[in-house]
Amino acid sequence: MEASQYLENIKSRLIASNAIAAFTIIEELDFGDRGYFRARVTLSNDDFLEIAEYFKITENVVSTTRYRYQWMDCDRAILRKRWDNVPHFPNLPNFPHHIHVESEENVVSGNSLNIHELLDILEQEIEF
Repeated sequence: MEASQYLENIKSRLIASNAIAAFTIIEELDFGDRGYFRARVTLSNDDFLEIAEYFKITENVVSTTRYRYQWMDCDRAILRKRWDNVPHFPNLPNFPHHIHVESEENVVSGNSLNIHELLDILEQEIEF
């Protein structure tokens, strides 16, 4: 797999997901064996989601190297959740992966996550 194929897979998944009403691609970079994808998304419940993911591909396996997925209310005023792996909570299990839940201060341990896995979570959490 090359970055171009992974990027196309992301876009196809965004189009097909019941959790997604619309999206705008902000930036898309393809360097063959690595890349970046950033988009702003309107969820099916009218909430807002911003996704940003750096990834690399080694022996046809995609690894997310840096990510931030921020889910907010429709006015972009209230944080629902933000998943990221910025290394600023070293005492949490699974460091650096963590989730901000409903506020910047409420931080729990998370797992490595990619856009496809995020969409799986949103499809479970959003009521259709």
